[in-house]
Amino acid sequence: MLPRAAYTDPAVFDWEQRHFFGGGWMCVARSEQLPQPGDQRAEATGQGGVLLVRGEDGELRAFANSCRHRGHELLPCGTGARDKAIVCPYHAWTYSLSGSLQGAAGFRKLPGFDFGEWCLAPLPVSEWHGLVFVDGSGGAAGSLADALAKLDELVAPYEPERLVTAGEHRYDAAANWKTLTENYHECYHCPSIHPELCRVSPPRSGENYASDGAWIGGWMDLRDGMATMSLDGSSRGVPLRGLDAQGLRTVIYVNIFPNVLLSLHPDYVMTHRLIPVAADRTTIECTWAFAPEAIAKPDFDPGYAVDFWDITNQQDWSACESVQRGLASPHASPGPLSRSEDAVYYYVTSIARGYLGQSVWNPVP
Repeated sequence: MLPRAAYTDPAVFDWEQRHFFGGGWMCVARSEQLPQPGDQRAEATGQGGVLLVRGEDGELRAFANSCRHRGHELLPCGTGARDKAIVCPYHAWTYSLSGSLQGAAGFRKLPGFDFGEWCLAPLPVSEWHGLVFVDGSGGAAGSLADALAKLDELVAPYEPERLVTAGEHRYDAAANWKTLTENYHECYHCPSIHPELCRVSPPRSGENYASDGAWIGGWMDLRDGMATMSLDGSSRGVPLRGLDAQGLRTVIYVNIFPNVLLSLHPDYVMTHRLIPVAADRTTIECTWAFAPEAIAKPDFDPGYAVDFWDITNQQDWSACESVQRGLASPHASPGPLSRSEDAVYYYVTSIARGYLGQSVWNPVP
């Protein structure tokens, strides 16, 4: 494990907010949350905030969520809007959807005032299989496509960008964001706390992919006679059209650094987006997306997937909260990892490299 302070010390959490969540690519939204020109959405990124805007040309742009006049947020984080322009709610400074200043009361005829000097501050943004990533540092992380090139080969057959979200839960867990991710990376705990999961997927099945820095993950089998991860193993949806025979019998679990847990099933994709709030608190946005042809069925109900994972999620959050309480003890110290926790080892090693000032997104081979 990492040192106890990595999970409990507010100073470590503040450092992570600056360097992990504000210093490189971070998932801030889903593309489907900004489908139309004029759509706007604000989200937190490390120590700051980002304003996402879908332009008239269909391109997604990102700006620092800060008006160039007095710094007021252009939108409250976690909210969205649709308008032909970006309007600051404080003094009504108005920007185009491409970020240029268009209106500022009292400044139009002011000698020496150049509207072109007061554009919104742009940030790198990239859409990847329906997820929106922003580099809050302004350009320190390199290309997102390059960093996730190997993962793209695994994800592409599932076509997440084509799927439609039909279920969403938001959780608040009293646990550090890394504890939640470590839990996701192993099924060593599954026989102890996940009876429902073990009925449909053997906890010792599968293996992990070679660690790639920007992402870590692996796969597990479905038991014979089980079609997907649900309480009875049956599917009420439609198999995803791009999968081969192996894809229809396995579930892939991937963590994209720093805050995405992507679970790829034969008939749906579940995405957890972690939003760190404090050293001992994390908000989790969990969504379930299905094929459009499944959603179009008159009797379609996403509950078969949502209910299964809601039970499993809450079992996990409870365990992670107990870990957090245990680590609060001054007598807690790092323990050994089992062979079944090899992905946890890859993960904490990646985090440790970041602490040492090395790039987590583009690690040295």
